[in-house]
Amino acid sequence: MKVDLNKEFSLPGTSVQAWTFLQDIRGVASCMPGAEITEDLGDGNYKGKVKAKIGPATMAFNGDIIIQNIDAEKRELHMIGKGQDTKGSSSATMDLRAWVEDAEDSKSVLQGVATVTVNGKAASLGGRMMTQVADQMLNQFGKSFANNVASMGEGEEAEMARDKIAEQPGELNGLAFAWSVFVGWLGSIFSSKK
Repeated sequence: MKVDLNKEFSLPGTSVQAWTFLQDIRGVASCMPGAEITEDLGDGNYKGKVKAKIGPATMAFNGDIIIQNIDAEKRELHMIGKGQDTKGSSSATMDLRAWVEDAEDSKSVLQGVATVTVNGKAASLGGRMMTQVADQMLNQFGKSFANNVASMGEGEEAEMARDKIAEQPGELNGLAFAWSVFVGWLGSIFSSKK
C-alpha cells in the first residue's frame, strides 16, 4: 500500500538557519516521534529505528537511511528510508524530498513530498488510517523542526523553543492521534452526506 504525502511547515527562523538544521540528519531524525539514528555508517548511510504506539498497538521498525542527494543551491535534501518491523511481519519504505524556501519577515518554509510504501501486517490498517497516522506524525515532526530552528536564534523565543525541545514526547502522541482519527471519521460522515 502506498501513501503520498505533501506537507508545508512555516518556520520561525531564516532559511539559512532552517537549511543548516535540515542537513543535521541526527537532529532531523530526533524531530520524528519515536525515531532515532543508532549508527552513522558514513557516506550518507545511517542505521536507525522508529517506534510508534497507537492505542494498544506498538509498531517498531529497524532500518536504513540513505541520503541520495544534498543540493545546497536548491536547499534540498533527498533521502530514502527502509525499515523492517522488529517482529518481521511488516516492512516500510519512504522516499522523501525536503527543501527550504524563504518567506516574509526573515522567516522560512519547510516543504516536503514523500511516498510511503507499507507491506505486510501494517498495511492491514488501510489507506485512510495510514494517511492519518502519517499525517499526525508529520505534524508533530513539523512542530519539533520549527522549535529546533527557533532555538538557533537568540532571546526569549529561542529559550522557549529550547524548553519545548526538552519536553518533546518520545513517541507518537496517541491521544492526539485518536482525536485526529475521530475528526477524520466525522469529516467522512458529513462529506458523504453532501
